Amino acid sequence: MRELLEQSAQRAIRYLESLSERNVAPRSEAVHKLASIEGGLDEEPVKQERVLELLDDIYSPATMAIAGPRYFGFVTGGSLPAALAANWLAGAWDQNTQFYQAAPATSHLEQTVLSWLLELFKLPAESAGSFVTGATMANFSALAAARHAVLKRAGWNVEAEGLFAAPPITVVVSAETHATLFKSFGMLGLGRNRVVRVPVDSQGRMRADKLPKVSGPTIVCTQAGNVNTGSFDPIRDICRESQAQGAWVHVDGAFGLWATVAAATEHLAEGVNEADSWATDFHKWLNVPYDSGIAIVRDPDALRGAMAITAEYLPTSSPYRNPADYTPELSRRARGVEVWAALKSLGRKGLSELVERTCRHAKRFAEGLQAAGFEVLNEVVLNQVLVSFGSADITNRVISELQAEGTCYCGGTVWQGRTAMRISVSSWATEEADVDQSLEAMIRIGRSFGS
Repeated sequence: MRELLEQSAQRAIRYLESLSERNVAPRSEAVHKLASIEGGLDEEPVKQERVLELLDDIYSPATMAIAGPRYFGFVTGGSLPAALAANWLAGAWDQNTQFYQAAPATSHLEQTVLSWLLELFKLPAESAGSFVTGATMANFSALAAARHAVLKRAGWNVEAEGLFAAPPITVVVSAETHATLFKSFGMLGLGRNRVVRVPVDSQGRMRADKLPKVSGPTIVCTQAGNVNTGSFDPIRDICRESQAQGAWVHVDGAFGLWATVAAATEHLAEGVNEADSWATDFHKWLNVPYDSGIAIVRDPDALRGAMAITAEYLPTSSPYRNPADYTPELSRRARGVEVWAALKSLGRKGLSELVERTCRHAKRFAEGLQAAGFEVLNEVVLNQVLVSFGSADITNRVISELQAEGTCYCGGTVWQGRTAMRISVSSWATEEADVDQSLEAMIRIGRSFGS
């Protein structure tokens, strides 16, 4: 085992050290080579060293360099060294973090991390947390708690009786709500199409003055960080208007919630602490390995009511928090370990600097592209940049050529009727030299199409 694990560590280190020199997107020949390993399962065992060798030799070259410094395709950062190392150690621990009695170390770590996060985000200290795979399941978990709470107020136990004959729930969203919330609505039986959509302004912010008058069980979903523009809904105004009518207000803060930790950006999240629930990712701006996120709910009873589990064979009796009472899963890995390591290694100062530095990089991208004559479509308030290189066709061709050229990787989007390249900056590894190198490639390729 020792020799195999040492080989794995060395191969992983070589992979990470090569990322700044290789193409961000894998070369076509590496992707085509994947077919060479297709086929049925071997009849006889294969040596473990050979298994590792095949993974590294065939699959490593075909990976996207997401862990590198010039990946701007989605709002995701590479793994911080401390977080990755902690992830490796936690893998060796192999703790099923469901009950405190069965996994005291990792259960304790989660509780510690939750208390740190509540303080960092300036959220109510009594809030409960659900460590999950990412913002998709964090939104799902928080909305499950919301469903529990608003129906309980109406005298209905949804976990026991289901939604058959339940009082209807009104769900209010913005016109630019992220697709993962609609996935949650579908899974929760709230309906992807049974929503009230509120218009947005020119930056994708929900217009509080267009909120509907509601009555009965109601959930209002807001955004801290529009996935295209980085803009924030006016959450304080929405909370005060909606909660006065008895509604539950949820905040999808997949990456934007981290704006609260930096002096330069915390003003964007004004009023976020007045909501009833929040969702965010760790594998985005905190730069921990996939997959990792958290749902936070002001009312612990609502989250526990939606998620708690018991059975005769389960060690549920404990004076401490049992993670399984707050998460959709029973069996799950110890996600809190690498989150603890990331926060511990950064500290308040390092975390704030990470957010502010990546936001500066985003503004540098916008300034450089504008100076070169290209149109930046959004107000760059956070870490997101939308740029048009002319027509939709030209913009798409620039994106394709940039991805193939390999210096950096950006994706495309259509926002408020405009086709754009989206630059998302959230990696700890990105330096000014990476921004300059990427800008040169963007401008060179953009100009090659005569735009």
